[in-house]
Amino acid sequence: MGFIGNVEKKIEGAVNAAFARAFRGDVQPVEITARLLRELDSEAQLLSRDKRLVPNDFLVGLSVQDYARLFPYSRTLNDEIVAELREYAIQRSYVFNGPIAIHYEERKDLPTGRFVVTSDAVALVTSGEEASTTQVRRAALVVEVNGVRHPLNPPGLVIGRGTEADLRINDPGISRRHAQFIVTGTGEAQTIRIVDLGSTNGITVDGRKVREADVTDGTRIDIGSTRLLVHAPAAS
Repeated sequence: MGFIGNVEKKIEGAVNAAFARAFRGDVQPVEITARLLRELDSEAQLLSRDKRLVPNDFLVGLSVQDYARLFPYSRTLNDEIVAELREYAIQRSYVFNGPIAIHYEERKDLPTGRFVVTSDAVALVTSGEEASTTQVRRAALVVEVNGVRHPLNPPGLVIGRGTEADLRINDPGISRRHAQFIVTGTGEAQTIRIVDLGSTNGITVDGRKVREADVTDGTRIDIGSTRLLVHAPAAS
């Protein structure tokens, strides 16, 4: 019996009888688990000879009936699924960017018994000094990473995977000190540049691989597998 077959037996043993009965004839928890394991395989991206990056953020779309029955049990189910995903990742030398999250949404276009899965590799982002809402609003420009905005104020900030970075992104494709935003001046005279700090994988700005570049409202920056967007606070 393969790994997914063993997972199915473990999941069946983990849920109680009432839980299993609630899903009889509809989407089964073991089906979701097996689908997420296959999602890791299909979306794995090569990082090095012995490591591959896989998604850690999943959205499961369910029919109206399946959502109504599944969602009340989602916390218990997710605990079981996450444990299996982590075990599977260890066996396959898969790497997660950050914490594993599984979300559910109701889809009126799906019939009972059918479900869809989308996924993404979302890096955990931390900042040495968390900016307040006021600081973000007062900044001329901010850099947004995975939905969180960080003000770009003088003298700037260092982005990297290491603890010494001002903006730390847990992405294996990012170096410990990957790049630096250099911010000078204020108001209309403010200028911002991003500079590669000798990283392994470099930086891509608006689709072009560069060593350094000016940054303005709307600039898109890719480092590792993470997208950074620079914009005015009022634009979000």
